[in-house]
Amino acid sequence: MLIKKNKLYQYVFLIIITLMVIFNGGNNNLYIQFNFIIISIFFLSFIREKNYSAHVREIFSKNKLAVLLYSLFISFLIFQTIPLPIEWLNFLSPEKYNILNKLEFNGIFNSISLSPINSYFSILNYLSLFLYLIIFKSLFYKKKDILKFYYFLVCLGAFAASTAVYFFLVGNPDFLIIKNRFYPSSATGFFINRTVFSCFLVLCFFCGIEYLKKIDNHQENNKGNFFNKIYNRIFLLLITIGIITSFSRLGNFLFISLISIHILQALYLNDKKNRIFLITLIIIILFDILILGFYFGSEKLIKRFSFLDEEIIEYLPATTELSLSRGDLTKFGFFEFKKFIFFGYGGGGFENLLKINFPNLSTLYATHAHADFIEFMGEFGIIGSILISLSLLVACASKIFFSFKNFLLCYLLIFILIFDFSFHIPIIQLLFVLLLSISYDRSNKLEI
Repeated sequence: MLIKKNKLYQYVFLIIITLMVIFNGGNNNLYIQFNFIIISIFFLSFIREKNYSAHVREIFSKNKLAVLLYSLFISFLIFQTIPLPIEWLNFLSPEKYNILNKLEFNGIFNSISLSPINSYFSILNYLSLFLYLIIFKSLFYKKKDILKFYYFLVCLGAFAASTAVYFFLVGNPDFLIIKNRFYPSSATGFFINRTVFSCFLVLCFFCGIEYLKKIDNHQENNKGNFFNKIYNRIFLLLITIGIITSFSRLGNFLFISLISIHILQALYLNDKKNRIFLITLIIIILFDILILGFYFGSEKLIKRFSFLDEEIIEYLPATTELSLSRGDLTKFGFFEFKKFIFFGYGGGGFENLLKINFPNLSTLYATHAHADFIEFMGEFGIIGSILISLSLLVACASKIFFSFKNFLLCYLLIFILIFDFSFHIPIIQLLFVLLLSISYDRSNKLEI
C-alpha cells in the first residue's frame, strides 16, 4: 500500500523530533549541527514540491515583517561571533575588553561573544527552529493533522516516561546513550536533567489533554477515535508516573497546576460534553495523590508541591564558597547582564563567565543561570532581545493568538523562564514554538 506523499513527509518530520528526544532533547553541540543538516536537507526536498512551495511562499508573504525581524536577529547573533578589532570592543563591549586585558590577550581581533563556538551552534539551533516552524505550518494545517500531532506527542511522552520509570525501578544504570548517574534517585529516561525531562512530559501531557478536548469535534472515523481516546488516557497515566518519579519540584508544580486550571475551566463552563473530560482529570489527580502518594510516602508527596517555598530558599546565600545556589546563579546572571547590557555575551557564554569569576568553583556547577529570562537577556543584550521580542510580537499579532490553549502555554513558559533553564534545551524550545503556532480557528475552517 502506497503512502501519500503528505503522510510520508509528516512521518519523517515526526521521526526527526523523536530522534531529538532520544538524544537528550538535542542538547548537544554535535547533535545541534546534525539536526540542522537533517532539517535543512528535509526542507530543501520539501519545497521542491509545488504545493508545499506555495504554502511556504504564503507563510512568508503573510509574515514579512516577522521574518525580516527574525532575520535581523540571526544577523545580530552572527555579528556577535565575528572577530572584530580589539579597539572596537572597547566601545561595543567594554566588559569583554576588560576581560581580555586581565587575561593578557595579545591578539588583534576578537569577538563580542565569550564563547564563539557555542554561539555558532546556538545560531544553528535558532535556524533549525525557524525551518521546523515553516515545515510544520505547511504540513500540519488541517484539523486531523493537528490531532495527529497531539496524539504523536502524548504517545512519545508515554514512551519516554515508560523508559525512564523502568530504568528508575532497576536502579538507574547507564545504558548506551542514557546517562542516569547524574540523578541516581530520579527518573530521567533519555534526558540528563530531571527538570528538563519533567518539563518535556508536562508539554506532552498538555497535548494529551488538548487531544481529548478536540477529538469529540472530529466526526470522521468515530470507532477509531473511541479507541484512540482510551489509549490517550493510558498514555496520560504513564506520563503522570514519569513526572512524579522525576521528583522535579518545578515539573510537578506545573503538572498539578495545569490540571487544576483545566478542572476550574471545566467547572466554570459546566458543559455536559466536558463531563467525561473532567472525570478523566479527577481520576488522574486521585491516581497521583492516593496511589503514588501512598507508594512514595505522604512526606514526599507534600514536598513535591512546595515548589515556591523551596525556590525562595534557593535565593538565600550559598553556605560554601565552593558551591553556588540557584539564587546565586540567577543574581550573578543579572549582574553580568548589566555589564554586557547592549550587545550581550553571546550564546553559551554563561559557563565561561562562571569560570572567569569563580576559578575555585567545584567541578559540580551549572552551565546555566537557572533563570532563562535573565540568561537570554545576557546572551542577546538589549539589542538582540528587542529584535527577537518584536519578531515574536509581530508574528502573534498577525494571527488569532489569544486563546485558552496559548494562555496555558504562556503560563508554563513564564515559570520555566523565571525558575529554570529548560527553555535553553532545543526540544523544549521546539515544542513551545510549534504548539503556540497552532491555530484552531484556521484549521477548523479547512476541509478534512
